[in-house]
Amino acid sequence: MALSLKVLDQLQRGTVVVVGVPTDENSTFMRGPALAPARIREVMDEGSSNLCSESGIDLSGEKRFRDLGDLEFTGAKDALGQIEDAFGVLLDRGAYVIALGGDHAVTYPIMKAYHTRYKELNILHLDAHPDLYDEYGGNRYSHACPFARIIEQGLANRVIQVGVRNINPYQRAQAQRFGVKMIEMRDFRPGIALDMAGPLYLSVDMDVLDPAFAPGVSHHTPGGLSTREVLGIIQGIRRQIVGADIVEFNPNRDPLGITAMASFTFLKEIAARMIEVN
Repeated sequence: MALSLKVLDQLQRGTVVVVGVPTDENSTFMRGPALAPARIREVMDEGSSNLCSESGIDLSGEKRFRDLGDLEFTGAKDALGQIEDAFGVLLDRGAYVIALGGDHAVTYPIMKAYHTRYKELNILHLDAHPDLYDEYGGNRYSHACPFARIIEQGLANRVIQVGVRNINPYQRAQAQRFGVKMIEMRDFRPGIALDMAGPLYLSVDMDVLDPAFAPGVSHHTPGGLSTREVLGIIQGIRRQIVGADIVEFNPNRDPLGITAMASFTFLKEIAARMIEVN
C-alpha cells in the first residue's frame, strides 16, 4: 500500500478512514468486485447525493473522517499479506478502518491485523452465505472460506451471522462446530436482538440484500434483507465499532448503479455510526 508518511503523520487517533481493497483473485464463479472501490467513489463524487448520514453527521466536514484511497498491490508479497500489513500500519496509528472490497476473502487478513490489537474482538457478519468452507475449489483462502480461517485461528471472540439463506448441510455443521450464532433469513425480524458485544467489527457482504435491492453482486440469492433493514441494523449498533468492510459488490452486474448507491449509503451510515459510538 502506498501510504505517504505525511498522511500517516497527520492521521489523528480515532479517525475513521476509508481504504479500498481492489482484489477479487479469490472469487469463484465470476470476477468483478475488484472494480468496486472505484465505482463507489464515483457515486461519492458525482453529486447526485451527499455525505450526510441520516442521523445528521456531514462527513464532508467531519475532521474524523478520511478517505485514504486504495491499496496498491505489488508482486513482492501475496495480496493477503499486503492487506494485513497495511491495516496493521493504520491500526497502530489509532485509526478505525472501513475497507471497500473486493471479495470477501479480504476479511481474513484484515482480521489478522485486528486480532493483534483487539484481543476480544466480536464480528457481526451480514451475508447470504456463511463463508465457512474449509476449502473451496482447492483454495483455503477462497471468498467462501474466510470465516473458517478466522474462527479456527481464534481471531474473533464471537461471530454472529445475519441474513444467511444459501446454506448446505456441510456449512450448517461447520457453524455448529465453530459455535457461530446464525440468524438465518427465515428467522430474521426487524429489531431482533443480536446479542452483540464490543469491540465490534462489522462485515457487510452486499449479497445479504435481496437482489431486488442489490442486483450488482456475483451470487444472486433471492429472499434477502431490504436496504432499510440493513440500515436499521447499522443504526441500531450501540457498541464500539472498531472496523468494518463492505464487500462483494460487482459493478459488472450493476448497470443502473443501484448497488453502487446502496454500498455508498452503507459506507456513510457505518462511518457516522463509528463516529457516534467511538
